[in-house]
Order: sequence, then structure tokens, then C-alpha cells
Amino acid sequence: MLKFDQVLHAHLGSLKEAVTGWSEAVSKLEKSKEKAESGLQGKADKADWKGENAGVTQAFVRKTAKEFGDALTEATSIRNILRDAESEFQAAKSELEKLVAEAPGKGMRIDQQGTVSHLIRPDSRSKDYDGPKPEVADFEAMSAAIKAAIDRANNADDVASRALRGLVGADKNNFSGTKYDSLAAASKAQDAEDAHAAYELYKKGDEATPAEIDKLNALFKNNQKDPYFAEKFALEVGPKGSMEYWADMGDPSDGSRLGVDHRDKLKELQTNWSMTLATATHSTSPEMEQWKADVIKAGSEPIQTRGTSPYGFQVMSNLMRAGEYDDKFLKNYGNALVVTERKMTHDGRLPADRAWQQMGGMPSHLNWQGGDLGKDPMIGFMEGLGHNPKASTDFFNSSIDVTPENTKDNKKLDPFDYFTKDRGWPEELNDKGDRTKEPGYNALGHALESATTGHPYDAEAEGLKDVRTKENAEVMQKVVERYGSESKFMHEQPGIDDSLGKMGAAYIDELNRSLETNSDSTMEEQERSPFGANDAKGKSRFGEEFDTGLLWNRGDAINFMGIVSQSESGHSTLSAAESLYTTSVLEQVGPKPGTDFQDRDLTDARTTLRIGSEAQGIMDGSRMAQIDMDYEKDSEEHKKAVAKSTEWVKFGVGAVAAGGVVALTGGAGGVLVPLAAETVGGAVTTFIGMEADDLAEKYEKDEMLKKNSDELKEKALTDGKENSLRPGIAYATAPGWTYDQRNILNEDLVDRIRTGRLHAQDNNLPDPYEKKV
Repeated sequence: MLKFDQVLHAHLGSLKEAVTGWSEAVSKLEKSKEKAESGLQGKADKADWKGENAGVTQAFVRKTAKEFGDALTEATSIRNILRDAESEFQAAKSELEKLVAEAPGKGMRIDQQGTVSHLIRPDSRSKDYDGPKPEVADFEAMSAAIKAAIDRANNADDVASRALRGLVGADKNNFSGTKYDSLAAASKAQDAEDAHAAYELYKKGDEATPAEIDKLNALFKNNQKDPYFAEKFALEVGPKGSMEYWADMGDPSDGSRLGVDHRDKLKELQTNWSMTLATATHSTSPEMEQWKADVIKAGSEPIQTRGTSPYGFQVMSNLMRAGEYDDKFLKNYGNALVVTERKMTHDGRLPADRAWQQMGGMPSHLNWQGGDLGKDPMIGFMEGLGHNPKASTDFFNSSIDVTPENTKDNKKLDPFDYFTKDRGWPEELNDKGDRTKEPGYNALGHALESATTGHPYDAEAEGLKDVRTKENAEVMQKVVERYGSESKFMHEQPGIDDSLGKMGAAYIDELNRSLETNSDSTMEEQERSPFGANDAKGKSRFGEEFDTGLLWNRGDAINFMGIVSQSESGHSTLSAAESLYTTSVLEQVGPKPGTDFQDRDLTDARTTLRIGSEAQGIMDGSRMAQIDMDYEKDSEEHKKAVAKSTEWVKFGVGAVAAGGVVALTGGAGGVLVPLAAETVGGAVTTFIGMEADDLAEKYEKDEMLKKNSDELKEKALTDGKENSLRPGIAYATAPGWTYDQRNILNEDLVDRIRTGRLHAQDNNLPDPYEKKV
């Protein structure tokens, strides 16, 4: 792979000379070909040879004459490949030279590794500095342009090197005669060649050797995001071909050892196959449009193997667990899937698992990713939505006509209500051999994450941005209404609590805006609130009605935060998000380090810490109440749960802050936390860098687990209050304050935190969930 400095400093003179040399060779070969065809072959064709000469010599002369033509074709192809490669390399090199030259004028510099940084760091600028002040978006745009140029050079290098090896290395005794008019043509030819090679391996089914499965995986990986390869493969295999292949792989009755001895290879194959088909669905060619329609049509039909007969929807949904499928295809597929399930369950009168019982034979093993065997097709579909935020948002904001064949009855189904409340999610057999509903609700959580945040649920933490829209917020309003209404919805949906925590973290700004109001029912924000997603002009990203209006009232915010915090993961995620967001607001609305301030200048800072502390009190109180409900008092489980309730402080370690968000690392994807400003400063940086103790381990070392539960709870709540101080401490100790200013801030802001903590006790927190016996 070419690096930044290699592309920037590439010497292309030799390549230009090679293009010139091969162009001259082409001219000479054109003349030689003409002579061979008109002279050598022409005379041989006219000669009246008989006997051995006619059978051997004449054929030899014709073959020799043809070689001149093949030599010309090969030389022309080599010249074309080198010419286009040189053009691509030069374009990439020129783009990098241009970016490097423009960077200082934009206040940036680019080092030899291609890393972009400030030309003059903000903390090193003089007071009268009036030069460019690049923002996060400027750095991101510059880095993206650099990457695009390097990718362009690498792509040209990969295609050209493979094409040249193929041209000159196939047969040492004969010219290949392969014709490439351009580098793009060579790239397409390589894709078609790889697609056919994959098809030949596909035809072996589960009789393929482990080495052949490795080859198939390699072909998929090497062409993972190549649209031409993906389409060629999808069309060659056919609409039902993928289903039949995957159903055969999941048939335990035919003696194949792949699923017994090589589960890891099948897991990789499932991912690669899914991503390939996902890429193919973005094509709008007539052939692919028909392919997509035929896949949906086959969903309600059994796919018969030797010993199993899963439905097409069951098979195809398990090939949706990776990759970003096309928006329209996902919507059409999901609608058809729901319509089919409602028909098979007689409009919900039968449980959902009855719909997907195979008509005979052994149960199929359709999912090798872990968690479940792939029986319920809604799980894979939800994972597909989880990787396509636009499709997921549209799906949960839409309605489904469950009787499309009847244009008069107008019978509609609300997908959000159906999947979060009405549908009885079937139990699945997990990796431990237990029957549980967790896989289904875990996948539902992933789909809701993408629908509310605008990012794939497992998006990398690096590079995340706040992209929430009005449509995302509409789904989040439904989430808060549903899961904040009764604790049973979260607790009776195992596996969804961590997703609810992430969704709450992504809307922590709006939750704070609701908490600030004085009434539990008002839908108008507190005047001049420091919270929320408003821009500098007081305009909301969610539409004009939310410039001063709330997404939900204070009572709903308390209930949602309280119920989500009843779970260990929900409490940890929301607590970390609250502290990070509070710190960023302090940094934005409080006096700036190094400036003089009066008492009145701390008004917004006091409000910020008071609400942040109240929020932490709500969450801590809810978690403690649930622990009391879940475990017997003074039991070891009770004490350990209490000890763990303070561990959320470790979330800040390794957090990535940029572009108006902090992405908390850990688990699948990053936890998105909106900040109050695009550029973070000293307070947020100080907060993230604060050392986090492993308090649960500390308890054990200090033998605190030997104490009774009441003492431990008192200690944990005290620690929770101390943790509420972290934003204020980070703000007061950020670089720039004098010693006296730090003391003033510490004394004043700590008092606000105590007030907020006391205020939290006045709230009517949601009741803890009591399991039914």
C-alpha cells in the first residue's frame, strides 16, 4: 500500500518514458502485423500445399502470423494500462501537492505521514493573532481529501499491477492477446474474473474444502466494496441462489463437517457474503431491480435442502447482518416480511414463533455470528436496519399496509408499536444452549440506535459526528414515551437496555433541557436555557417548533432516565454521558479561563452544575432502588452490584472528542455524546484525562464487601456525589485560571452540586421493576 509521502514525492519520469517506449513498440508492431497478415499469412493461404505441409506448415504459418496480432494487442494493452496509471498517479500527486501548498493559508500543516494539525496551536497564539483559525470541520475536510488522493493512487497501483502480471505471465511461449482499452476496463475485467471465480466456488456448496472456503472469503474481502464485482456475483448466483447455498450450509443432516470443524470460516463467510449482497443492492440496473424483487418474492417460499426447509425470509435475513443494504430494498423487504408474518400468524392470533416453524426435517443453522441459530427472520432484518440509519428511521416512522392485495380496507400497522410492544418475540437458542429472547431484543435495540442517532449502531468511535435530524428525533420521542412509561418494557426485553443507554446518551442535551423546567408537564423550555441542540441563533436542528419547545416534558425525561438507569449498563452509559455533557456546557457558558469574572457571570455555570448533579442523583437513586429489588439485602450479589454502580467513571478513559461530540469507546461501536460546542477546550480535555479508579476492585481490597448493604449504599452514594463534582473540578482546574480563581470556582460550584443532589431527592422516581413469580 502506498503511503502519503510516497505518493507526494513519487518520481513519474520513468513511467512516462515507459509509456513512450510502449507507444513506439505499438507503432512498430502495427507495421509488422500488417506485413504478417498480407505477406506471410496471405501467401500461405494462397499456396496449394498438400500432404504434411498442408497439415503442419500451413497451420504453423497461420499461428505465427496471428502471434503478431496478439503481440500488438498485448503491447497496446500494456501501453494503455501504463498510460492511465501514470495519469492517475499524477492526478493524486498533484492533489496532494495542492493540499500541502494550501494548508498554511488555512492555518494548518501536513506532516510527512499526512497527519493534519494546527500551523500555530491555539494556546501558542499571541493576543493580537488575526490569522486563520481552522475548525474541526476544516481538519476533517483536509484529512478526507488526503485520503481520497492516496486511495486513488493505491487503486490504480493495484489494478495496474494485476493487469500487467496477467498480460505478461500467462504463457511464456505465446502472447496473451488480451485487450484493455483503459485502466477502468482492466478493473472491470478483473471484477468479472473474480466474480466468476467466486461463482465456481459457490457451486461446490458444502462440499467445498476448508481451503476453498478460504479462497471464497478472500475473493469477497478483496472486492468488499466493489459495486461491479458485487453485482456480477449476485446476478451470476441468481436471486434464489444465495438462499439455497446458505440453507444448504445450515443443513446439519447431510454430513458436511464445515459447520462442525470450521465454524469460524462460516462466520467469516456469512459476514463477507452479507456485505457483498448489500453492495449489490445499491445498483439500479434493470437486472438488479429484478433481482431484488425476486428475492422478496421468494421470501415466503420454502427453500428445500436435503433435510431442512426454511423460508426464504429466514435465510435471506441472516445474510443481512453485515453491510449497508439499499434503503428502498430494506423498506420493501421489511414490509413484505411483516405482511407475511401477520398472514402466517392469522393477524397476530398465533405467536410469532409459530409463523417460522419449518414444515419438516431438522432445524436449520442459518446464523454463524453467534447469539442465535437464525430461526427468527426479524433478527437479521433488524441488524440490517441497524447498519442503515436512513432506512431504519424511515421504517420506524412509517406504517405498513398489512393487506396490500386489498385496496379498500386500509388496514395499517405501526412498525414501532409492533416491534416494541405488540410482537411476542420468540425465544432463541443461544450459544450456551439456553432459550432466551435476548437476541431479538438486542437486534431491535441496534435498529433503534441507528434510527435515533443517525449512525450505524456499531460505527467506529473515531470520526463520529452529531448528525441527528428531525426524523431521528421523532423516533426518539417514541422511544422515550414507550420505555419511560413503564419499567416492564425494558426489563421484559432482555438485551435492549444497553441500546437504550446509548440512545439516551445521544440525546443527553435534550434530556437536560427538559430537566431544567420547573413543571413536570410543560413543553416549553426554561427561557435562555444553556442546554439543548440550538445553534448560535437559537434555532433547533429539530425544526422551528423546538426552538423553544421540548422534545418531551420534565416528567417524561425523569421517568426515561430513571428506568434506563435501573440497569447496570444504562446507568453507566447515561452517567458518563451526563458528566461529559455537563463539562462541555460549563466550558461553553461559563467564563473563559484567563478572564476576570463577576458573580453574575457564573449564573449559567451554576445552572449547568445544578441540573447535571440532579440528573446524576436521579440515576444513582434509580439504580440503587433496583439493586434493592433484585438482590437480597447483605448478600454478596447485592454488595457487588452496589460497588459496580460507581464504575462508570472509567468510561471517560479513551474517549474520542471532536466535531461537537464525544464518542465513548468500548463495546460494539462508540457511544455518541453531543457537546455544547464544536471545539472542545481545557475542561473537557481535563475531564477525559482524570484518573479513574476501579472502585469495585478497591472495595474488595479494602474488605468493604464484608460490611452490610446499608453502609455500602451510603458509601456508593457518597462516591456518586463525588463523581458529580468531576465536571466542576475539570472546569475549575482547566489551564488558564489563577490560583485564587480556582478556589472561588471550587467553592461556589461545589455548593451548586450539593443543591442539585438534594433536589434530585424531591423527584418521584419510577418504581423499580419487580419480577413476576
